[in-house]
Amino acid sequence: MSKTTLAVKVDYKIANKVKTFCRERGIKYGFFVEKALEERLEREELKEDLLDLKTLRSLEKEAVSIEDYLEKRRV
Repeated sequence: MSKTTLAVKVDYKIANKVKTFCRERGIKYGFFVEKALEERLEREELKEDLLDLKTLRSLEKEAVSIEDYLEKRRV
């Protein structure tokens, strides 16, 4: 996997807390931040999926089976 630099400004206290946390546990700073971002993205995507599910649930009764759909497409 190729890597890139991501420069962002964060609160000084947060940056120090993360650096201290990583140092005390022997975790590489970049690895920790990368995993934290990845986990947050996954969590946000899951929220979106759940919202879609909730929104579309009411349309489920109007859904057509795949067999019926394909049968109509053959005509």
